Amino acid sequence: MHFPKLPDWLVYAAVVLALLIAAVGRQERADAPPPPPPVAGGEGLPLGPASPFDPQVVVDVPGKAEPGVGTAFSVSDSGVWVTARHVVDGCTQTAIVVAEGRGVAAQVHIDPRGEAAVLVTEGGAPPLPLGLDQTLRRGDRAFHPGYPQGEPGEATSRLLGRENLEVRGRGARTESVLVWAETGRTDGLKGTLAGLSGSPVLDRAG
Repeated sequence: MHFPKLPDWLVYAAVVLALLIAAVGRQERADAPPPPPPVAGGEGLPLGPASPFDPQVVVDVPGKAEPGVGTAFSVSDSGVWVTARHVVDGCTQTAIVVAEGRGVAAQVHIDPRGEAAVLVTEGGAPPLPLGLDQTLRRGDRAFHPGYPQGEPGEATSRLLGRENLEVRGRGARTESVLVWAETGRTDGLKGTLAGLSGSPVLDRAG
């Protein structure tokens, strides 16, 4: 089964996700750390197309896959979901958890060129609206609802620009990704954000 390459703002490589932080209520909290310095080139400027001259970051992926946990979101009420590739790549069984102790089996289709995976289930949920024609600008604020550490939470971030991600090892490839800087996190959430991988990028309108 073949799927076209999804827009790069829908999915994130692990190195990009590590920059994200969650905030309940889809707003930045007063107790959040100071925001990052102003974006080079000026906030508000339209983000240019991907370029081989964008900064590059390298990630080494172990050859052996391990069980993963992440976030997926619906793109079709017929049962089509999107998550991050590294969440499901190599898993022998995959499911969408719908309640504690309950899951719906999912078929996995990996994007061989990027950090995306499409999950297909019997039955689905209302899809999120997709802003495929939305102009991205440096400094754009975003919200990333998901399940960091297996619990409901959100991330808020600010768009810095693009980088070229070079993956070495399993799933070796080079792709353009968006770089987001954390601006806040869910109250009480400490440490790792594992489980947030694959979450959507929402604007203030959702």
